[in-house]
Amino acid sequence: MTSSDAGTTAPREQTSDRLAQLLFLERVQERDLARTRRWVEDEKRRRAEHARGLAARPEPPQWLLEVGLTGRSAVYVHAGTCHMAGKRSRPINADQARDALYHGPVPPCPHCRPDTALRLA
Repeated sequence: MTSSDAGTTAPREQTSDRLAQLLFLERVQERDLARTRRWVEDEKRRRAEHARGLAARPEPPQWLLEVGLTGRSAVYVHAGTCHMAGKRSRPINADQARDALYHGPVPPCPHCRPDTALRLA
């Protein structure tokens, strides 16, 4: 091979190299597309599971009684959806909430104001 032949490639070799590159690119893109389709299916499955979970979630209680650290003394009466209700809260019905607010020494939560909702204030 001479120095003048080293820099040139025959047209037939260029065509087969280009075809090989294009076929390789096609395989890579098909693999990427398959992966993207799996991601789409996974996301659809996650959303469906989330929707089923929300549908199966029980309704929150209407009223909560938050108790102190000892579990004996009541701290606040909350509306069932109050974001300030602590972990030591237990569900109560409307009559129990009215009784705790009106007759007992339990103050209403200053954030959700259950006394207003129960028409005691």
